[in-house]
Formats: sequence, structure tokens, C-alpha cells
Amino acid sequence: MDTTDYGSGIPFVHSILDRACEQYADAPAVRDDDGVWTYAEVARRSHAMAHWLAGQGVRPGDRVLVQMETQRDLVALFMAVSRVGAIFVPLNTAMKAFHLQAVLRDAEPVIVIGGGELTAALAELATVPVHDHTEMTGDGDLPCATPQTLAGSDVAVIVYTSGSTSLPKGVVEPHAQVVFATYSLGAALGYRADDVVFCRFPISWDYGLYKVLLVFAAGCEIVLAPTGADLTLLKRIVETGTTVLPLVPSLAGMLTTLARRQPGLTAPVRLISNTGAALPEATIAQLREVFPGARVVRQFGQTECKRITVMPPEEDTERPGCVGLPMPGTQVRIAGPDGQSLPAGEVGEIVASGRHVMAGYWRNPELSARTFQTDPDGTPILRSGDYGWMDADGYLYFEGRRDDMFKRKGIRVSALEIEAAAMDVPGVSNACVVPPGERHDLGICVVTDLNEKDVIRELRLRLEPAKVPAICRRVDAIPLTTHGKHAVDQLRPLLIGA
Repeated sequence: MDTTDYGSGIPFVHSILDRACEQYADAPAVRDDDGVWTYAEVARRSHAMAHWLAGQGVRPGDRVLVQMETQRDLVALFMAVSRVGAIFVPLNTAMKAFHLQAVLRDAEPVIVIGGGELTAALAELATVPVHDHTEMTGDGDLPCATPQTLAGSDVAVIVYTSGSTSLPKGVVEPHAQVVFATYSLGAALGYRADDVVFCRFPISWDYGLYKVLLVFAAGCEIVLAPTGADLTLLKRIVETGTTVLPLVPSLAGMLTTLARRQPGLTAPVRLISNTGAALPEATIAQLREVFPGARVVRQFGQTECKRITVMPPEEDTERPGCVGLPMPGTQVRIAGPDGQSLPAGEVGEIVASGRHVMAGYWRNPELSARTFQTDPDGTPILRSGDYGWMDADGYLYFEGRRDDMFKRKGIRVSALEIEAAAMDVPGVSNACVVPPGERHDLGICVVTDLNEKDVIRELRLRLEPAKVPAICRRVDAIPLTTHGKHAVDQLRPLLIGA
């Protein structure tokens, strides 16, 4: 295992920004639709906000719950919460009252920060002071000192994520783990000081959160793009001179569609990364046509450890279906039902270990004990619950998430495999598998102009009989969760009674 001390000398999350200020104070750091801040300006605003938070009585260990659009002020607020030693709890702007009430009870914040109309809605639910971010004024020329009691083991962020539970669960992310994951992942991806990173993902999702940190670690610029401007998305990428483009499959499909409608638009994109779900090979090929020369980096990970594997960018065309090597400074093994390591080529549970493994789930000791464990030598372990296999060279191949794997007609089936086959059908731009349920058989929903029977016929040419869906439904778009994943449960009603 790589023993390099990634993030050495960077004790806290806000220290990543402070280090960037020492080298790149006047360089552009964060851009949104209203303008751009240099590193020095981000730092100044974060100090002003930190003084304001301290004046409101926020102390180390307190939770600061935030629900606002992803913009420059949110980035500065993230850094400000870290400066006072408090815990940043960002929530997606799409989270509704039912889940908001649950998170408010679970996190027990001492203060809530909102933005615009969200502030009034939060005030109706919260029992603690609620403020709009525009109220957070203070003297940014007076540095806010880091509390002497703050340590790397203290919690920096709680990321609430959806999953197998009915309510969001909070992943506890200490400063040390966040800093290590940032610099380890940065080493794998190779961000440069002259990069422009286009981010269309909310900071409430770790994909967006770490994009900010990766940019600060490299001293480059991040463009915070609004989520509603679909038709101008490609134009915005071109105008900003984007060189690094993080994607999820739905966004990749949107961009390739826009490129066909808007020929001639080109951007200097050199690196494309992906998360949320595997990019089908057909989509990767289309992205390379839209952005000639760009390397498409396959990755695999979970919020519980940020990232597990990254395909080296220079190997982007090699080992089709592979999701890469373990992050620098970490280890990955495949475990059987008894927990013992399996040999190369055998499918089992993906187990990650290293300093990127987070500290558990907030106030959920039972689930934490099942998921977060420790090696005999004290190394933190994540039992991912996801399945895959490794080849003889240590490269990981992802078979499916715990919710993506199921049995049908006696064989194990991966939803991802079926979706990839559907995306291989000319004319299908997106697909989502709905596993068998009590009231319906295996189904698939597709975005296409093809006849549903034609899609099934094409899938029979590509898949074993047990993997061919019994039901196909055409939809205008695949619904997504707030974390960019397929919202399978929203599609189930389309299959009932078929």
C-alpha cells in the first residue's frame, strides 16, 4: 500500500483554502452566474462569516444546518463553519418537509442557514434560530482564529445520504478523513492549477462538496453551474473554458444530445470523471466525439469513504468495464460470505480500508457497527455491501450495488448489466431497470422513440434469457433522486398490472 501522507501539514478542511491563498491569492477560485471570487476573496468572506457565527454563539462541535443554492456564499460558509470548529450539515434544496423534519431532529443544529424562499420554509420547521445567508456580515479583514481545542479527529461535515433506509442517514466525516481523501483523490485525478472545473452538482452531495476541495487543493477554478439551465449547458461549458468535467450518466446523456443539436461548440475539456452509476461504453464513445482528446475516468465509491477506486487517466481506453485501482494510500479486497478474502476473478463484497474511511453514521451505532469496522492493526474498514471482483493486477470490476443485484430464474442478475445492454441499442438514450417485485416481473424503462417490443427484441440479442426484462415502458425521462441516482421506486407503478 502507498504510505505517502496525503494532505501532510493540512490539519483542517479550511486549511486547504488557506494553503491555496498562500500560493494563488489573486487567482480565480469560485465562479457562479453572478461573478467570480479570487482565493483571497473567498478567504475574506469565510473569515467574516466565521466571526458572525461565533457572535451567534456557535461553538466547536455544534451543527450548522444549511439549505441554500450552490453559489459562492455557500462555499465561503463551508469554510467558515470549519474555521469555528463547528460541523457543516449541507442539505439539498430539493429536500422536502418530511425529510427535513427528520434531519432536524437527528442533527440537532444550534443554528440553521437558508437562502431565499428556503429560509422561510426552514423557519416553519426549525426550533432553533434560522437566518438567511445574506444576514451573515462581519469583518473579513480580521482573521478568525481556529479554536485551540480543534483536532483532526473532530467532525467537519455530516453528509445526509439516501440509501436502503427510509430516511436519510448522516455520514460522519472528520477533518482528517476529508483532507486525506481530498489529496489522495487529487493525486489520482491529477487536477492542475490551470484547470477550470465545471460543477453542476450541489454541495449537499459529496460529489459537489469534494469538487470544491479538490479545486482548492490544486489552486484552480470551479464553476458552480445552476441545475435548471439545461439548454444552455454546453454553451456555458464552452464559454467558461472548462477543462475538467465531472458527470453522472444522466448529465452525460444530456450533453451528448445537446452536442447533436448544437454542432460546432467545442471546449478544451481534457478530463471527464463519472460517478453515480457506470457510464455505458456507448456513452463514453459519444463523449469522446463531443470532447475530442478528453480522457474519461471511470471511478467507484461511496459517501462512506468518498472514493474506493479510480482508473488512471492515462489508461482510460484500457480494461473495458474496469473501475480502476484503489485510491492512493488505501486498500481494496473482495470478501466472501465468511469475510475471508477471495482470489482474483471471484465475485464478492467490496471491502475498502484506509484513512479515507469515514467515522460512521451520525447517532446510528447499530448500522455503523455493521458497516464500519477495524482491522486487527487498527486500520478502518468499510464493508460496502456492493459486489465486484478484482483481476490479477489489482484492478476492480464492479458488478452491482446491494440494491442492483437480485436473483431471477435461479441466477444472479445485475441491473447495471441490463441497463448497459439497453444503452447499446441504437436509439436508446437512457434506461433504468426495475427489479422484480411482488406485483410485477423484471421491467425496464427507456428513453427512446423505438417501439417497446423492438427494445425487448434487441435485448434478447444481447442478454441471457433470465436477464431479459418481461416488461418495457417508454418514458420521457428517467427520474433521479436528489443524489443523481435513478429513482427506481418512482417507476414501479408503470409496471404494476402489466
